[in-house]
Amino acid sequence: MQKTVNRYAAFAWGTLVLNIIVILWGAFVRATGSGAGCGSHWPTCNGEVIPWSAQTETLIEFTHRITSGLALVAVIILLVWATRAYPKGHAVRLGAKLSLAFMIIEALLGAGLVLFELVADNDTTARAVVVALHLVNTFLLLSAITLTAWWASGGHPIRWRGQGWLGWAIWAGFAAILLLGASGGVTALGDTLFPATSLIEGLREKFSPTAHFLVRLRLYHPILAISIGAYIILVAHVYNYFQPTPDTQLFAKLFTALYIIQLLIGAFNVVLLAPIWIQLVHLFLADLLLIIFILFMAAAFAQRVSQEEPVRHVVPQTG
Repeated sequence: MQKTVNRYAAFAWGTLVLNIIVILWGAFVRATGSGAGCGSHWPTCNGEVIPWSAQTETLIEFTHRITSGLALVAVIILLVWATRAYPKGHAVRLGAKLSLAFMIIEALLGAGLVLFELVADNDTTARAVVVALHLVNTFLLLSAITLTAWWASGGHPIRWRGQGWLGWAIWAGFAAILLLGASGGVTALGDTLFPATSLIEGLREKFSPTAHFLVRLRLYHPILAISIGAYIILVAHVYNYFQPTPDTQLFAKLFTALYIIQLLIGAFNVVLLAPIWIQLVHLFLADLLLIIFILFMAAAFAQRVSQEEPVRHVVPQTG
């Protein structure tokens, strides 16, 4: 299907890139232990609007808040622009509304981490649960923005019903990705709070019944990654066997190639004892894999439009 990138679509793709940057910087905040850089104050930073005499941790956390604010403004513009440029009932409007909803939840979860002091050296179950929820919502946010940009670029609206067993299999893959993202977030938290001094020590701690639960949970993430990745790749190729389209074939190939690279990066992350830079690369690839899978879903669930009823692309108004 031919895609057209108008001004709105370009802004939507740019908003997606901005949010990925914010997510990576948020991971850097966690990995460096800078989550308490602004104390337990929110939205102020240590009681100040702008922390002029700030330490490094404060600057890292404050920068994350600034970029998060910019991302929120971008998503608000995305929705306002959609309501002005697209008619009621258009898929782009739905995507923009979902994007803002998940963005608001994202801000509330981030604020909760700060206000309840679930940052820095906090190793409680509550923090692990909130971190997992945060990652799930982050993936939902990226999914909504991706769909908004895709539909604005000419992608067909999704047909939710009548997809059969293949549709359910794809939905199960999406749920599995959310589970894998939550697992990855908790695993990264464990790597930050309980860093291993050697590969052997790290493996021994994972199997120790007396180790902290965040350490023992690190054992399950690689298992989930391998099994979920294999399942999604299988589902994508089965779909393309029965109902192939150029878009679904392309996204399936991209997902397969990138997932192999992701598994290798994950292995290096374990062997090198989770250095910050490779954690960020791992998260970046996870975001890309999610986006590719969402595009695969959008193409697979797209409404079929007959040749007698060609697609009418809406060009956003500039006024």
